[in-house]
Amino acid sequence: MRLSAMGDVAMTVPVLRAFVNQHPNVKITVISRPFFEPFFEGIPNLSFFAFDEKVRHKGVAGLLRLFQDLKGLNIDAFADLHNVLRSKIIRNLFALSGKKVASADKGRAEKKALTQPENKVFQQLPTMFERHVKVFEQLGFTINLSQPEFPQKAILSPDILAIIGEKNQKWIGIAPFAQYDSKVYPLDLMQEVIDKLALDTTNTILLFGGGKKEIEILDSLAANKENMIVVAGQLKLRQELQLISNLDVMLSMDSGNAHIAAMLGVKVITLWGATHPYAGFSPFNQPLENSLVSDRNMFPKLPTSVYGNKKVAGYEDAMRTILPGTIVLKIKMFF
Repeated sequence: MRLSAMGDVAMTVPVLRAFVNQHPNVKITVISRPFFEPFFEGIPNLSFFAFDEKVRHKGVAGLLRLFQDLKGLNIDAFADLHNVLRSKIIRNLFALSGKKVASADKGRAEKKALTQPENKVFQQLPTMFERHVKVFEQLGFTINLSQPEFPQKAILSPDILAIIGEKNQKWIGIAPFAQYDSKVYPLDLMQEVIDKLALDTTNTILLFGGGKKEIEILDSLAANKENMIVVAGQLKLRQELQLISNLDVMLSMDSGNAHIAAMLGVKVITLWGATHPYAGFSPFNQPLENSLVSDRNMFPKLPTSVYGNKKVAGYEDAMRTILPGTIVLKIKMFF
């Protein structure tokens, strides 16, 4: 069970893919929001159960109905990869019914030590993938993530090709937004990155985002550039996944798009502001050097937050220490 958010749900995919490959006689049922079902398509021995937050599974009574619905699937063990109130209730109900249960350790104390302004303990924490693996180990299943397998690049449908065109160039994805401003690279600097990349006419640059405001910003970033396409608002999630699987590289903030690209086996470069990859949320199977972080000599309190939801006075410009030229050079290393 893992209900939200998008990036967190995407981070379960590589672990579950490895699980079913290494334990082919075990069936997995993923409980999550209906929107995320496309993430899990094509994984053998895996079925998806839609959590109906608004009607059937709403409130305490809804959680009891959810438990009854799940009991009908003859589940032998329950893996709580979310460890929040709703998942705890379901987990405890399964435990009371005699089933094996396990839950993810979020490592709150060590994350607090990493992000506190004074007496900071600056060290790499276990990744979320490692934490998920430990959940399954509690249930008796070992998982080896050292040799991951990824899905084949999707064959793009005519609808997608009508927007993007056939792939006869390098495809660079850029997802410049995140849930919190402290994780968003300054747009004037992002414009510099885009302008430099667009000078190479062998690049096709695809801009990802969502919502009216983000689309307007993307349209502005892409203005007057023939080799740039604003994907945001033109494709459904399933189509976006197919397109992302065909990228040569994705440039993303510490956000869901990074994890979506990584779960599909795409090379990912991430930019980090208030957060840091040491908290355990770097994209799957990406080397640490693909994470470009803000300068901690100039901003020694970094990371100031695990999720980017805390603002620290004087740290608004931390991401400006990641130079556009550095980002462009990193991208060019992949070609």
